[in-house]
Amino acid sequence: MTDTPPLLSKVLVLDGSSDCTDDLKLFCEQSGLLPLKVNKTNLMAVLASNIDLGAVLFSEDYAESFEASMAVARDIHHARRELPIFLRRESTSPSLDDLPRAIQKYFCSAYSLKNLDHLRHLVDEYIFCLVYPSALVHGIRQITEDALASQFKGMSVLCDPPYVVRDRLIYGELFSLMSLESSWCKGYMMFQIQESPILYAIKVMNPDAEEVDFRDVNSMLGEITNLVWGHFRNRYVGEPPANQNRVQVPIIINHQHKHISFGTENPQLCLHYTLTNESNGLSFEIYQRFIFNLSWSPEDFKENPQEIEEFVSSGDLEFF
Repeated sequence: MTDTPPLLSKVLVLDGSSDCTDDLKLFCEQSGLLPLKVNKTNLMAVLASNIDLGAVLFSEDYAESFEASMAVARDIHHARRELPIFLRRESTSPSLDDLPRAIQKYFCSAYSLKNLDHLRHLVDEYIFCLVYPSALVHGIRQITEDALASQFKGMSVLCDPPYVVRDRLIYGELFSLMSLESSWCKGYMMFQIQESPILYAIKVMNPDAEEVDFRDVNSMLGEITNLVWGHFRNRYVGEPPANQNRVQVPIIINHQHKHISFGTENPQLCLHYTLTNESNGLSFEIYQRFIFNLSWSPEDFKENPQEIEEFVSSGDLEFF
């Protein structure tokens, strides 16, 4: 019915044993995980970047000694505290109980390659704990691609396979937020961009404009957000029930650390778009996230049939 691929999640694999590589790679392929490896000397630089991650697979023999490995785990925990770290141990029945409490807090759980069912359970519990209906993900992608193409004339729009993240990082200098509320969901849609390439794109599309500055970028991002939100509302939301829960939570934004919190540990649905103009070489990225932090009942999700009827009546859609 849709061409939306299964959701993925990027995980950082930090394992000191080369003998485990094939087993971990196969596990990731079978579990919807995209494994990433990093040189030890560049680890902290990578963690300080904007790479979206779902978890870290970490082994107790990652460094030259157990103590050194735990020091690395501590640094990861402090740098990306929202990321679950799964500790690989050699024991058949791995546990954190024999570790000092100060070290236990770095990890969410332990696992062994001898019992990958437990690791699969951890992945489901910490990364894929929210179910996103395929029709919803496909529709979001379609709506957003159309909105971006309408605003950036002459540019091609490419969307990576949708993925799930646990990070709370902010990409770029500018982002927009729009609340989403219905009988089956309550949360936010967020777009994140860098200002300079969008500003350049606007200048290219409006060569006769006397002044183009950050205000035009703000307006462009606002228009994109409104377009996507409007189609999302018409297609999926409908009218919220009269007794809708009005509970709210604070949204905390830390500009210095490029970090945003919506008051929940739930993973977020993320879509990454790349826009390219082959004629002038311009290329930039736009990130879109969905954060259902207040209510999420995917079992009640359904598309609004009214929009389908409108497409049929206009001749854009025919029944086969």
